[in-house]
Amino acid sequence: MPEKYSTTEWNNKKVILGEDLLDAEIPINILIGFHGAESTPENILIHGNKLKLKNTFMIFPEGPVDAGEGRWSWWVDGPKQKESVSDFLKFSSNIIGMAQDHLNSRFEKLETRISFWGFSQGGAAALIYTLLGKYPLHKVASVCGFLPEFSEQETVSESSVPILGIFGSNDDVVPSFLAEHALEEMKNNGHNPTLKETSQGHELTAENLKALNDFFHS
Repeated sequence: MPEKYSTTEWNNKKVILGEDLLDAEIPINILIGFHGAESTPENILIHGNKLKLKNTFMIFPEGPVDAGEGRWSWWVDGPKQKESVSDFLKFSSNIIGMAQDHLNSRFEKLETRISFWGFSQGGAAALIYTLLGKYPLHKVASVCGFLPEFSEQETVSESSVPILGIFGSNDDVVPSFLAEHALEEMKNNGHNPTLKETSQGHELTAENLKALNDFFHS
C-alpha cells in the first residue's frame, strides 16, 4: 500500500494521490483506479489501499459526470452516451498528462509505465480507454466491467495490452455474458485478455485484489 495519500485538484476535479517510495532509476508505475458509476474515489481507494505494489504512483480521480449527492460517474447513459464517452477519453488523457507532469517536476530523468484498473463502470472505463485512448498502456485490469457505446469515429488503438478481466457468474448488475463479450472484443482488437470467471456477484473481493496484485507484479 502507498505510504502516504494526498488530495488535490486536476482539471477542476478531485484526485487522490497515493505514493510509495519512488525510485526513478527504474520505471515508475502510474496506476490509475476508476470508481464505479454514481460513486466516489474514496470507494475505490478503500480497495486500492490493499494492493501491495512497489514503485507505484497511485491515482484515484473523481469522475467528470455529476450523479448528484456528491457522487460521480465517467459518462452518462442513454442517447448521449457516445458523446459522453468521447469526453471521458479526453478527460483521462488529461489526467495521464498531469500525472506525468507531477513526476517530471520531481525527477530529472524518468521512465513511466501507465496502467489502469477499475470496478463496474470503472472497469468499463479502463477497457474503453485501452481500446480508444491516446496514451499507450502497460497493463489493464477490469472487475465486473463491460464496454459502453462509443462513436464509430473514434480511432482504435493499435497497441496490444495485457488485460485481466474478472467477472462473476452471479453478477446481477453486469451479467457475465456482457463482461465476457467485452473481453472478447478486446481480443478481437489485438489485445491480450485473460478471462477469470468467478462465482461472485457485483462486488470487489479479497480474491480479486490478490489476483490484481499478482497481475500487476508479473
